[in-house]
Amino acid sequence: MPGLKEWLASPLGQYVMAREQAYFDQAVADAFGYRAIQIGFADQPFLRDNRIPWQRVVGLRPGADIIADPAQLPFAAQSLDLVLMPHTLDFTSHPHEVLREVERVLVPEGRLLLTGFNPVSLFGVRRVLTRAPSPWNGNFLSLGRLKDWLELLNFDIAGGAFLCYAPPLASDKWRDRFTFMEDAGDRWWPVASGVYALEAVKRVRGMRLIMPRWKVLAQPLIAVTRAKRPAMTPNEMLKDDIAD
Repeated sequence: MPGLKEWLASPLGQYVMAREQAYFDQAVADAFGYRAIQIGFADQPFLRDNRIPWQRVVGLRPGADIIADPAQLPFAAQSLDLVLMPHTLDFTSHPHEVLREVERVLVPEGRLLLTGFNPVSLFGVRRVLTRAPSPWNGNFLSLGRLKDWLELLNFDIAGGAFLCYAPPLASDKWRDRFTFMEDAGDRWWPVASGVYALEAVKRVRGMRLIMPRWKVLAQPLIAVTRAKRPAMTPNEMLKDDIAD
């Protein structure tokens, strides 16, 4: 996305990345498995505190370990244990397809961690009022819509966080004057944070056992019994003994 790299290097971009780095450091620390990927933001080591041995960054821009479209990941189905998507859905033309692809490659009980810009925030207001490029021309998906999509794909929400309460001002000096908003945000206006983070777990619903429907025979079974031999008289018993 043109301009995104420059924005990330700006004071405001560094402010956002610092808070997201702190979130990911804590969220990935207890994630286990064999394979983990981060989609996009190759310059940000969001997996650095995770202990999964095989880690790769996937993206379309230089710097990624694997060059690939997030909507067409080059991994087998159910082959990844952890997927990080920092603002991936904000900067794709097909966010729902990306989520479906992530669901495909995650193992059952695999974890998805993502961040996104909150449209119901001061960041969202600036997006409406400005004509600047990235990140203000991103999708800014609402948290409610994203939760609905995840539920349709059989993800359960396991946690999350609200980040970046201060106004999206370019100057650190001016933004520092709103430190009180950062300190009180989780208590007084959590849904108005500039960035939200979500943790979701892929669930595989159990199959229901279908029992056979036994047919009732139209006619009852006829029991076949062995005919009983009539009792022998003493004379007949004696004849058998002589014959033997």
